[in-house]
Amino acid sequence: MKNKLKEKAINLRRKGFSYSEIRKQVKVSKSSLSLWLRSVGLTKRQKQRLTEKKWAAIKRGWEKWKNHRIKKTNIVNKEALGQIKKIRKTKEKLWLMGIMLYWAEGAKEKQYRLGQGVIFSNSDFKMIRLFLRWLKDCLKIPKDRINVDIYIHNNSTHRLNEVRSFWSKVTGFPIKKFGKIYFKKHKIKTLRRNTENNHYGLLRVKVSKSTYINRRIAGWIEGVYQKWGVV
Repeated sequence: MKNKLKEKAINLRRKGFSYSEIRKQVKVSKSSLSLWLRSVGLTKRQKQRLTEKKWAAIKRGWEKWKNHRIKKTNIVNKEALGQIKKIRKTKEKLWLMGIMLYWAEGAKEKQYRLGQGVIFSNSDFKMIRLFLRWLKDCLKIPKDRINVDIYIHNNSTHRLNEVRSFWSKVTGFPIKKFGKIYFKKHKIKTLRRNTENNHYGLLRVKVSKSTYINRRIAGWIEGVYQKWGVV
């Protein structure tokens, strides 16, 4: 009986089966199987098959982990979204959110750069929309004082109409307002993940004649800084 099992195990191994696959058909201990098969030579094709199966198993494991992670992320996102929905929307909350946005991403006046106006730049269209809402509802900035510029890698020159159309829908501004596009030289040696066809560059929002407003924003930022005890 044992000899038949050994012979079966050797035949399976010569066909390129892995140890785990053989153990499913030959019910012996791992140590016995290892002893029987240690002298069994494999052809190049058999070794290749084992390698392919190993990578296929790794891929299946990775896909399983990825799906599990996505499922957990969706649950967390849903819970977090529910928490935000419970918060009552007020103009004061929007005002504070805009201050924090500008603190993080807005252009500030410096000793070496006096007269700095309001400029906000980002590639996240949701953040751009929220900032424009802040300008309109909290700062009462009319649309004709808002200028927009697009910055994108120069390997996207074939997508200019698509890019303009995207930002036009995001902002509600007519396409003709996006006449000027600035190109950033694409470095081939740099591994970037934001150069695909679903990337629309960075939008710079600039408010004309806004040096005084920028100084007010700086005061609000300082006020937040002091009020919440981080001085």
